[in-house]
Amino acid sequence: MHFTISRETFLKPLQLVSGVVERRQTLPVLSNVLLVLEGDQLSLTGTDLEVELIGRVTVADSKQSGAITVPARKLLDICKSLAEDSMIELSMSDSNKLTIKAGRSRFTLTTLPATEYPSVEEEPDTFSVTLSQSRLKELLDSTSFAMAQQDVRYYLNGMLFEVSVDYLRVVATDGHRLAMETMTIDEGTSEIQQLIVPRKGIIELGRLLVDDDEITLTFGQNHIRAKVTATTFTSKLVDGKFPDYNRVLPKGGNKVLVGNAQEFKQAFTRASILSNEKYRGVRVILSNGELKILANNPEQEEAEEVIGVDYQGETLEIGFNVSYLIDVLSTLSCPNAKITLSDPNSSALIEAESGSDAVYVVMPMRL
Repeated sequence: MHFTISRETFLKPLQLVSGVVERRQTLPVLSNVLLVLEGDQLSLTGTDLEVELIGRVTVADSKQSGAITVPARKLLDICKSLAEDSMIELSMSDSNKLTIKAGRSRFTLTTLPATEYPSVEEEPDTFSVTLSQSRLKELLDSTSFAMAQQDVRYYLNGMLFEVSVDYLRVVATDGHRLAMETMTIDEGTSEIQQLIVPRKGIIELGRLLVDDDEITLTFGQNHIRAKVTATTFTSKLVDGKFPDYNRVLPKGGNKVLVGNAQEFKQAFTRASILSNEKYRGVRVILSNGELKILANNPEQEEAEEVIGVDYQGETLEIGFNVSYLIDVLSTLSCPNAKITLSDPNSSALIEAESGSDAVYVVMPMRL
């Protein structure tokens, strides 16, 4: 393998695929990125056996095709440190080392054979969905914060994609809060399909969505695949059953208040400063025309916030984890938030007053 490429052309796909590569690996080859040169087409592949990213670029000067794997982090750090307008020459030596030259700089990296590099098995696709990248990014951004991180209920460490004949719905929950958004699509599937995409897959897919072009998500029995410009994204699906989110959505809430989402967020953020650092609980008291937020901690410190809201009805006192409320209010893009409550033991339903189909559920806390 021997080719020359500009730093800018090489760095962009290298950064993308290196994001998938884990720093600590049981298999040494998984710390590497796979470089494959065929003619003037160079492909770069990174994987952690769950998510795979392949980026493709055209090289400036191709002298000899070939395939090899090199340490991803070191290669990325070298390219980042070179001058912006430099041309990089990469070549294999007889001792199976990769030599990188740029101007008067020269680096030699150890390699592992391309044959050792794992690839995601090809399997037949079952159905696909086409939508705009910006709309998909909106869906992921407004719901992904509610995914569990390292829950023993492994099916919560990801996001549910539910596809029907005319809609795509995404749902994320960690057992304490739930985020859901639905969009209409033209061609879905005749039967409702539910698939769970792992947390890392959602994060990497979100990084790829940068413009308004269309993207096609292709689902197989065990994988989801997407092509964005010159990058191919593949992720395994989580093998498990997602909880029935319809049972979590609170029904029959009779206390509906509307207020400025930014004011809510700022008041809850200020009150959180003096909440218990471990439990993050705040007491919320709803009465005619106002919402009072109370917080205290083991040091006997207290915070009180009062906000004017559009509400007439019975008084209600309820506790919440303040971090969960702030997360939801941070994602709302419209001026006003609508909150529906029923009693101190029932979850709160939070949504934008208008302009968004996103729905959020936050469980109450005993204080």
